[in-house]
Amino acid sequence: MKQVTIGMFAHVDAGKTTLAEQLLYHTNSIRDRGRVDHKDAYLDSHDIERARGITVFADQAVMTYKGDTYYLIDTPGHVDFSPEMERAIQVMDYAILVVSAVEGVQGHTETVWQLLRKSRVPTFFFINKIDRTGADVNRVLEEIQLHLTLDASLITESFAGGVVGEPLMESLAERDEQLLDCFLSGEGDQAFWLHALQEMVRSSRLFPCVSGSALQDAGVKEFLEQLHLLTTVNYNGQAPFGGRVYKIRHDSNGTRLTYMKALSGTLKVREELCYGSGEEQRCEKATRLLIVSGSKMQAVDQVSAGDLFAVIGLTEAETGQGAGLHSDKLSYDLVPALTSKVIFPESIPVKDVLKAFRILNAEDPSLHVIWEESLQEIQIHVMGVIQLEVLQQLVKDRFGFEVVFGSPEILYKETIASPVRGYGHFEPLRHYAEVHLLLEPGERGSGITFTNAAHVHDLSVGNQNLIETHLFEREHHGLLTGSPLTDVRITLLTGAGHNEHTHGGDFREATFRALRQGLEKADNVLLEPFYEYKIKVELDHLGKVLSDLQRASGQFDPPQTTASHAIITGKVPVATFMDYSTDLAAFTHGRGSIQLVFAGYDRCHNEQEVIARKGYRKDADPLYTSSSIFCAKGAGYTVPWEEAEAKMHLL
Repeated sequence: MKQVTIGMFAHVDAGKTTLAEQLLYHTNSIRDRGRVDHKDAYLDSHDIERARGITVFADQAVMTYKGDTYYLIDTPGHVDFSPEMERAIQVMDYAILVVSAVEGVQGHTETVWQLLRKSRVPTFFFINKIDRTGADVNRVLEEIQLHLTLDASLITESFAGGVVGEPLMESLAERDEQLLDCFLSGEGDQAFWLHALQEMVRSSRLFPCVSGSALQDAGVKEFLEQLHLLTTVNYNGQAPFGGRVYKIRHDSNGTRLTYMKALSGTLKVREELCYGSGEEQRCEKATRLLIVSGSKMQAVDQVSAGDLFAVIGLTEAETGQGAGLHSDKLSYDLVPALTSKVIFPESIPVKDVLKAFRILNAEDPSLHVIWEESLQEIQIHVMGVIQLEVLQQLVKDRFGFEVVFGSPEILYKETIASPVRGYGHFEPLRHYAEVHLLLEPGERGSGITFTNAAHVHDLSVGNQNLIETHLFEREHHGLLTGSPLTDVRITLLTGAGHNEHTHGGDFREATFRALRQGLEKADNVLLEPFYEYKIKVELDHLGKVLSDLQRASGQFDPPQTTASHAIITGKVPVATFMDYSTDLAAFTHGRGSIQLVFAGYDRCHNEQEVIARKGYRKDADPLYTSSSIFCAKGAGYTVPWEEAEAKMHLL
């Protein structure tokens, strides 16, 4: 018996959830097929999802077919909830990408495809809505091959009844020399060619495409059989337990549910499970194990390799965290480019609001909930306004109070353009710590990285580790706008403490002052988020699009043109282009298409304007100071950053 995890993906309204309902129905997992428009879909079980008619949360269902178990994860199709989708991808064995036979490949389809390819998830295409006016399977297949992959192959007829037909054999042979020899010589029975097809799909060298209508239940049973025949997994049930966290939820009682995929071995109730690494490692008992299907939960005594399950008892495991055999933690590509403040009634204590949002942050770490002490504000990171609307309802339903949000603003970051050395000294009476850091520009998207070049003769290993810990314990503010510092390589050069007078917190003070003093001397740079875009319009609209891109401070590659259409690609600031899809739809009368993918951060196109608007006062930031504290005549005194270097003890 195999256990396979399959993810469902699509652009909004392509019919993904409807197809999931049909698969569940045909495996006797549900008695009646729900519909999104009827607000009774099995996997859209949350009130918010049913009210809005969209998938917001990556929920799962269990289905069995011919003795095998399949875990189906229905992921959000709206771009505002893309991080939820990306987190679920990490535990999938296969994916189903639903494409409308009418609309074809759309903007979010390409975003999903890129994520699936990055994670190397074997993928099936289901070309849906063939019953609709304007449906054209062959045209959509050509779009898939043009925009996504040349290795997409229509198998609706050539794999009917589980028999590998000659056209499909030929398609396989084109991709493998040994198979080509077998095909030309007529060797190989059906079992041979089925195995070859399974391996080709599993290695992502061929992507099967089928067509049908989920709403009319056309082609769904055949697709289910093809999934059964073509999905293979190879989990080691005899190895020690290893798993991966992909979701955190809390039940109605506030109990923390950690959703995991078992990658190897077996885990039993009450067994100890370790996660994290080094000093961060925690070991806790799995007090309950649950198999989750929709809104139903079934307690089990054990789970084994291939299972998707929820565990109760893990208090701090985060999404992406490995457990057991796996101690690593995954990072994610899709990050919000907007920030918004939480506005709540004065009658509600801020600690209660912050507690609620920290629970939400555990479930969706892309929110990056921050208490901004200087502004006395709770701030969050978001993908868009639809996410804010959902969060507003979620807070009301779950925590019983109402919030609103400030208008989303661009989330800026800061970095440096040249190497500098930063010096920090903290020596009030009976305290002492000194830290020297080298700050260098890092690669775009690298964040803050750390290297230790200090010698143990100068600074103990314990204090060296303490300095590293302090550097990563919180975000650091840049000097231009107070935005988060990023893309900086920090090297610990040296430092000093005292056997008697160095106390807890001294190295923290010295480290932060060293970092800030270095930034004072650096060539500071403001960064803003960018989109990679792909715009397809009729030739008549090409000139306007290029003009709009220039006004938006965008860059574009030479347009690709056909007899009737043009495709423009490039990069553009989020700030100038976040609402362009509405403009494009208006002047192209809905015939233009746009794909926007977060492309990381680069130099801000209007740096001085943003700095002036933000009005950040670096000397008034209560969290940071660039000056140092020295001691003379039994008392500490402050030395400004520009004079501190000359007074350092280690120079």
